[in-house]
Amino acid sequence: MAEDERVVVVTGASSGIGLAAATEFARRGDRVALVGRDQGRLDAALATVRRAASGPDPAVFRGDFAVFDEVRSLADALRAAYPRIDVLANNAGGLVSRRSSTVDGYESTIQTNHLGPFLLSHLLRDRIAGGRMVVTASGAHQAGRLDAADLNAEGQRYLPFRAYGSAKQANILFAAEAARRWADVLSVSYHPGTVRTRFGNDSAVVGWYIRVAPWLRSAAKGAETLLWLADVPAGELVDGGYYMDRRLRQPARHAADPDLAARLWEASAKAVGVTTS
Repeated sequence: MAEDERVVVVTGASSGIGLAAATEFARRGDRVALVGRDQGRLDAALATVRRAASGPDPAVFRGDFAVFDEVRSLADALRAAYPRIDVLANNAGGLVSRRSSTVDGYESTIQTNHLGPFLLSHLLRDRIAGGRMVVTASGAHQAGRLDAADLNAEGQRYLPFRAYGSAKQANILFAAEAARRWADVLSVSYHPGTVRTRFGNDSAVVGWYIRVAPWLRSAAKGAETLLWLADVPAGELVDGGYYMDRRLRQPARHAADPDLAARLWEASAKAVGVTTS
């Protein structure tokens, strides 16, 4: 690996925003690692990114954030492949139409959108030192009702958009708290807009809306702020900030509470079994 080349890891890279971002990173000459849970779709994505690449050959790494052991194996594989990671794009996630639990005992939405990425980021902590972590959040965080003492939201009736909103609230809080705790990592989150992707495909209603609504953004448009956050000089960004359309935005109050962010960090670390810092 050349000293001057940039290493970019994109999770959720087999389709949608992740694939669009990975393709553009590769076109710009970055060494790109695509992460996804479905090997067939990952292989198809690799072919797409490889055709666009102007620099090092991209690589794929399989891992399902709904299984902590797979996240640990994924981290081991990434650590073995890269002595440093310049950009970690925590982009994987999605909406789950009905309550379900993972093999680790956590509600699926919070694990796949927050706890899995939280674990991966911690396991790659030394690799991303000096680099950036960009977290794909959403304006849906406004509907969140996150309780750090009840990550499974057992005290709430399960509503898909509220569960998703809480997970996106967690994304924003995680990036902000990482900025406070990890001084050597630039950590930011962003809202990509409402994008026409595979998001919510397990819900007939959401899937129909995503397919037919004429005002939705393309995946390439949704990826623009991610790409910008990875490229813009660090001094032009607010560490821990939340962005949309390349502009700093103020998230909802419950996604900007430092006390809640600290409690979420501790609860998440206990859930995934890592030591906090």
